[in-house]
Amino acid sequence: MVPYPPEVIAEIDKIVSQGDRTAFLVDLAKREIKLNRQRNALRAAKGAWTQEDHPELAQGAAQWVRDIRQESVKRFEKIEHHREA
Repeated sequence: MVPYPPEVIAEIDKIVSQGDRTAFLVDLAKREIKLNRQRNALRAAKGAWTQEDHPELAQGAAQWVRDIRQESVKRFEKIEHHREA
């Protein structure tokens, strides 16, 4: 049993019914554990991608995605052009 301050319990009870308090706290704990794992994974991965290893990202990931999408459009247009010919 984990003691909670009465004001915390009162705020939780405003969000969920009293019978759902435990489920709410378990869900909250699971979400925090997941976020903590994600933060740790991001910290561990810091610096894994270098400019030298990924020059295609030099102008940012958003630009790279736009370029990749444009390549698909160009391939589709080429296929359509061949069909019409």
